[in-house]
Amino acid sequence: MSAPTWWKTYVTDLVDTVESESDSYLETTPRRRVVFKTIVVLVSSALCLGFISFAKQSLGQVSTDSAEFNRLAWWAVVTIAGFVVLPSVAVKLVLKERLRDYGLRIRGSFGSWRVYLILFALSVPFIVLASTQTNFQETYPFYKLGSGESWWPFLWAWWGLYAVQFVALEFFFRGFMVHGLKLRMGITSVFVMVVPYVMIHFAKPPLEAFSAIIGGTVLGFLSLKTKSVWWGAALHISIAAAMDLLALGQKGFL
Repeated sequence: MSAPTWWKTYVTDLVDTVESESDSYLETTPRRRVVFKTIVVLVSSALCLGFISFAKQSLGQVSTDSAEFNRLAWWAVVTIAGFVVLPSVAVKLVLKERLRDYGLRIRGSFGSWRVYLILFALSVPFIVLASTQTNFQETYPFYKLGSGESWWPFLWAWWGLYAVQFVALEFFFRGFMVHGLKLRMGITSVFVMVVPYVMIHFAKPPLEAFSAIIGGTVLGFLSLKTKSVWWGAALHISIAAAMDLLALGQKGFL
């Protein structure tokens, strides 16, 4: 029995295409350039993750008396800077390549919206189930509303920063890492990216952390297929919004 069309389109054909492009690149590109680019992407990725981790630790040490929103806003700013600034510098100034080739392409990416909508629909039952768990309700939303507190301005302002943070996250993992490594590692670039991606979820509920293996892999394949991270960011934002709203509902804030 033949494989479903979607599996052929988004998995087997994609693997063949990415591996063929990788083989061609390795055959026609000087070895030093191949090694140099790989090192730049991996070292830059390590520096980005290290910067974000230590900046968060220092924030906790020096800002424990700050308002909750200020702490969260600083966390978001640090995360956005870490996931965007250094990778952009590495691409533009060190590798001298185009940022749009690292998942920021817009043209031709809008035709895949149905796939992401289906993925969101598939995720909803699991989010609803997770929202009934105590550890989920203790985690979300990150900004904790006080009794009788209005959603405006702090919760809405936090959601805005939270959304931008997801765009930065998708650019870093599914853009910079996947597209930066694909010509050297082929489809394996997705699974190299998944390792640190899952690790940043270790402070989250266990179900979410392990789900990141599947989610990171699926979004990595789709980024290679569409050459864009924009719909992946939209999906991530939509899932996060659903999680926060369900958590608020469970706590009686809706």
